[in-house]
Amino acid sequence: MVHPRPLESTIHDKGLQKPVLGIESSCDETAAAVLAPDGSVLSNVVASQTTVHAKFGGVVPELAARAHISQIDGVVMDALNQAHLSLHDLGAIAVTQGPGLAGALLVGVNYAKALSYGLGIPLVGVNHLEGHIASAWLADPTFPLPCVVLVVSGGHTHLYRREPTGECLLLGCTRDDAAGEAFDKGAQMLGLEFPGGQAIDRLARLGDPKAIPFPRFHQRKTSLEFSFSGLKTSLLYTLRKMNDHTRAERMADLAAGYQEAIVQVLVAKAFAALAYTGLCALAVVGGVSANSRLRALLIERGEREGVRLALPPSAYCTDNAAMIASAGWHLLMADPQIGRHVDIQPSLQHSAVHQSGHNKERAHS
Repeated sequence: MVHPRPLESTIHDKGLQKPVLGIESSCDETAAAVLAPDGSVLSNVVASQTTVHAKFGGVVPELAARAHISQIDGVVMDALNQAHLSLHDLGAIAVTQGPGLAGALLVGVNYAKALSYGLGIPLVGVNHLEGHIASAWLADPTFPLPCVVLVVSGGHTHLYRREPTGECLLLGCTRDDAAGEAFDKGAQMLGLEFPGGQAIDRLARLGDPKAIPFPRFHQRKTSLEFSFSGLKTSLLYTLRKMNDHTRAERMADLAAGYQEAIVQVLVAKAFAALAYTGLCALAVVGGVSANSRLRALLIERGEREGVRLALPPSAYCTDNAAMIASAGWHLLMADPQIGRHVDIQPSLQHSAVHQSGHNKERAHS
């Protein structure tokens, strides 16, 4: 019978003593990263499953879990090698416990548990959304708090006010589809390859965003909520009115106009949240934050209005383990007594989120 090693303390009153390993497997990216005791990134390795899912036009949960099983050990070893460390140099492990695909999460959490028990080091479960939020400070540790954070990805479009304590006040979110989902579904209708957001971004650079106008769905003018389902319907009807020849000729304009409708709403709502909160610092994180048009509009308006922006580099926008390690690093610093009891929570909500008064009013309207 194998007995786990006793849990060793790797944290003291001045901070972590040893590096932290982060593991991410919530969807279709198998990722591992190592952070130094001071929170700086030593390595960040991501194994993509794009080719596995491309022919299906989206992520197949069972195939994602199988791919994680085959890749996770190699990805973790690569991350350690790039950091010039061994397993026994680690002081703690952080792993995504949710939200995400149940089978995919199980692979990462069970692997992390085994390492934690075998090495006798703390294990902390991380909310995937909190990981994305933490990515804003990976590239810019001096980014101020409080600030407004827009989390925009395939599954999430949320606006938060983040406090210095780490607490997040939910200001608004999508009523239906997330922005990333709207990009992916739009790409499918246009016959573009998977992943759809990147395909639309590339094609849109060749088109005129004003040539084929699409509606902007803002909900009420004062609302900080989003809606993208109507935009998808608008694209569908626009395509139905075109014959194959016209559609082929206007593909770039279609992509540009559709993309513009999404990113303009994201920018408008984010800056409306700044006005509502009275803050002048905005972090935009998540996979969609890598979109080139969105970044251009954010930078342009931020410079015009004197807003400080945090736009993580592309390596930290899509799912990665550096952001999970960073979120775990902050949790370990706040609570040195964290142990090993981590279970998957596929429908996990943001643990530090409360509704703002603005959001409560809309919830009851």
